[in-house]
Amino acid sequence: MNNLETYQNFYFVGIGGIGMSALARYFHASGKKVSGYDKTNTKLTTALMSEGIDIVFEDVIDERITSLQKENTLVIYTPAIKVLGILDYFNDNQFEVLKRAKVLGLITENTDCIAVAGTHGKTTTSTLVSHLCKEADLPFSCFLGGISENFKSNFLYNGSQYSVVEADEYDRSFLNLSPDWAVVTSTDADHLDIYGDKSHIEEGFRQFAALVPNDKQLFVRKGIEIGRPHITYAVNEVADYYADNLRMEGDQNYFDFHTPTETIKDFVWDVPGIHNVENATVALAILNNLGVDFDTLKKAIANFKGIKRRYTKHRYENGKIYIDDYAHHPTEINAVMSSIRTFYPEKKLLVIFQPHLFSRTRDFADGFAESLSNADELILLDIYPARELQENFEGITSNWLLKKVNLDKKEVSTLSEAFHKIKEKDFDIILTVGAGNIDTLYDPICEWIGKIN
Repeated sequence: MNNLETYQNFYFVGIGGIGMSALARYFHASGKKVSGYDKTNTKLTTALMSEGIDIVFEDVIDERITSLQKENTLVIYTPAIKVLGILDYFNDNQFEVLKRAKVLGLITENTDCIAVAGTHGKTTTSTLVSHLCKEADLPFSCFLGGISENFKSNFLYNGSQYSVVEADEYDRSFLNLSPDWAVVTSTDADHLDIYGDKSHIEEGFRQFAALVPNDKQLFVRKGIEIGRPHITYAVNEVADYYADNLRMEGDQNYFDFHTPTETIKDFVWDVPGIHNVENATVALAILNNLGVDFDTLKKAIANFKGIKRRYTKHRYENGKIYIDDYAHHPTEINAVMSSIRTFYPEKKLLVIFQPHLFSRTRDFADGFAESLSNADELILLDIYPARELQENFEGITSNWLLKKVNLDKKEVSTLSEAFHKIKEKDFDIILTVGAGNIDTLYDPICEWIGKIN
């Protein structure tokens, strides 16, 4: 394969994915010609096109593709796309075709890479690390799995010494990276279609951790067995780095931060949830080890605005609250709903949940049912299939899952009918949650809910 610098054209098959779009933005920012295909036009693809990236939404071999030369074109694809004529064309004509994870790995080889892995928490933590790097004006670029509310993108270029990457465990992609620093936030069972069982996913994370050359640059949440020496972090229990004294004064959250040698009191933090303080703790630990002073870090933590679709909250003058979150695993849903119940114990909660993947719905059905039973009322959307086909998962449907949910007020809905049903409900808080295309409800709900008397 040629060096990445020798390619002038970069074609992305599945360019609208959150990870793919970050890479596309990187090469576009580097002055390369970037184009691609996706099956659906979304807010993200619209944003990419407004930035000057050419995208098509039909699987057609036209002049824009046939004019590309294999000598100076690199084709990047996502494993989520299984069958596509465009991808077949590039393979049949001997273009260099690489998975996204391989290309991201090549980029990390030439930087001091900070890689954040975990079945939960990696998007928030990697975005936090990136935000702190930006506020400290470190020379870095970042590749994120979510849209930062601070810099309104999943990619930022501020130099090339460091790279901050969200290390994806799906398809063992994170084993392509070259991490100099790494975080492991969690190793819960997930992606069992790839790993088979919990023991194999834990082994995958141990293999990822083994890539880090220095024990003192591997940060692992306390309690996770990672198979080698490392630095621990935690909340409300002693670790190498930990946060405690979490409290709310007025409208602001506070916590204290402990290093192995000192305690820094009164960090101001606006993002709810103990799990998010945990994410902040390890981000602070890494930046402290990179030599950033605590005055800078305090200011940076205080102005962190979060990530789109990670507990995005709106309060309205009529007293209604709308929360939108990307959670798609029972552990994540529990964290979101626990936070809501902690802060608003008496309010009536309407949950709209879209399961993501037939396999995940099957593997964690009892966990989903238990989590969703904590709502007051549930609208369960049809399962978002992503890369999977219903015919391979006979009987795994939202109606099947709904029967397991212990609620009186519950129903299944298509996405297209959901907004109409929401408008007929009695609620204090709406929570939309899921990783598929449930985000298309966000704008209509935001616009409508403020008009309720």
